[in-house]
Amino acid sequence: MKLHQKILTGVLLILIGMVAGSAFMVYQAGMTPFIPTEVQVTEVKRSAAPTDLPNGDFGSMPAFSIRDVAREVVPTVVYIETSVSSRNAVPDDGNHNFEEDFWERFSPRGRSSAVGSGVIISDDGFILTNNHVVAGGRSVRVTLHDKRQFDARIIGRDPSTDLAVLKIEGENLPSIVLGDSDYIEVGDWVMAVGNPLRLRSTITAGIVSALGRDVQIIRDQMRIENFIQTDAAINKGNSGGALVNTNGELIGINTAIATESGMNQGYGFAIPINMAFKIGRDLMEFGSVQRAYLGIQILEVDQRRARELGLDNIQGVEVAGLVTGGAAENHGIESGDVIFTINNMEVNEPNQLQARVAMFRPDDVIEVTIWRSGEILQKQIQLAGLSNQAISEWSGGSNNFQEFDLELPEPNENDTDIESDFDYEDQPDTEFDTEQSPEPASIQFDQGFTVEILEIEAHRQLGIQIKVSDVRRFSAARRAGLRANDIILSVNGVRISGLYHLKEKIDEAEYKDKLSIMVIRDSEVLSIDF
Repeated sequence: MKLHQKILTGVLLILIGMVAGSAFMVYQAGMTPFIPTEVQVTEVKRSAAPTDLPNGDFGSMPAFSIRDVAREVVPTVVYIETSVSSRNAVPDDGNHNFEEDFWERFSPRGRSSAVGSGVIISDDGFILTNNHVVAGGRSVRVTLHDKRQFDARIIGRDPSTDLAVLKIEGENLPSIVLGDSDYIEVGDWVMAVGNPLRLRSTITAGIVSALGRDVQIIRDQMRIENFIQTDAAINKGNSGGALVNTNGELIGINTAIATESGMNQGYGFAIPINMAFKIGRDLMEFGSVQRAYLGIQILEVDQRRARELGLDNIQGVEVAGLVTGGAAENHGIESGDVIFTINNMEVNEPNQLQARVAMFRPDDVIEVTIWRSGEILQKQIQLAGLSNQAISEWSGGSNNFQEFDLELPEPNENDTDIESDFDYEDQPDTEFDTEQSPEPASIQFDQGFTVEILEIEAHRQLGIQIKVSDVRRFSAARRAGLRANDIILSVNGVRISGLYHLKEKIDEAEYKDKLSIMVIRDSEVLSIDF
């Protein structure tokens, strides 16, 4: 064999080896790293009563000792390092650091590690942390404050709340006392404990800045956000760590920061412990979250909507639509109802209502206070579960809207009024002859948007058939919040049956200076007011 043939053969063998090695690594990376196993749920320590702040002068620094709190809490907060072997499995969240050398450029496999924090909630080693700290992990190593290290199992993860539960094997481990996050108030002193920027066992202090924050940080179709906001310094690495009150009781799991620089700018967000522990308990007992659903689509009640509904105050959450056969429909909830409270706890934002319902399991019974046409009603509702298919449909995961039962007034060709004094004879002639001409493929409106008929049979069968195809920049529609691909349901409360009907209702609205378009956007029902 000639020399150049030997060289070519050698190169070919090397390439074959590299391809085979790459294939093996891809196969290995695709293997499931952890399988949730049956576990024995142990008791956690809960505080007996709401915690009051110690006596002190108004406006003065707190009278408690941060040193005493730190002594109790720091040993219960752990350092978590997650090894991720496949670049494709790594979350795109800025918490993972790649290390790559020359040879790894030829391989689909990258090396990454995510670091964060966790809180031990039982003395036999159950740990609460964030899902994004361990997502995509093939191995998880936990380091305690006393430098002991353990390999951890992932018991379960919940992307919709960004929570996860780990288990390490140990006995008589330091564990934290769980507080009651329903009783915290803006202005309460709190401390954040974690491992920011790989600085182990760091504690910072601040106050509760706000409650019930929805900052849209969780990337999941069924996300639930109801964060505690604090100005206690939080940075990368604090994720999954503890937010505690002045008695050293866990009231939140630190999760995110609001920042333009990537570092702390004074605003951190924590998941309230009441929700975090409910999710964690489900994961420990069942390996997955036992999530209950009311079966409704909801809207925020703002000043204009409160006035339209006849409410005395701006409060509650409006029911915009119902899931056919869902818990709400089966127990007498109607579209247009305004929900004031759930189990006597006020809900004034959609995310607050979602967080309240998330505290329960299917078949639990809740008491709902609603406002309907000036009357206050009490409803006992047995919550239901939701199948994976229904979840996909409800959250926009498919094009099938059969789970929707949007309670809007049906279109009526004799329905000519927005208000009782409207007179059709005052209208100018339209450019379309609805009796002689077939409907056009699209219509452009002076407000700056264009609509077209949906080409999905499942939508048309349910009267959901008009899509916004384009919204001009700097137009009235753009300023009002209308976006391309919105699906139009109604105009000023009247369900729309077609393009001519939509034009008719928008022309009517121009005479009354009142235009409110209800649309579906990414699984949400929104009211766009011009």
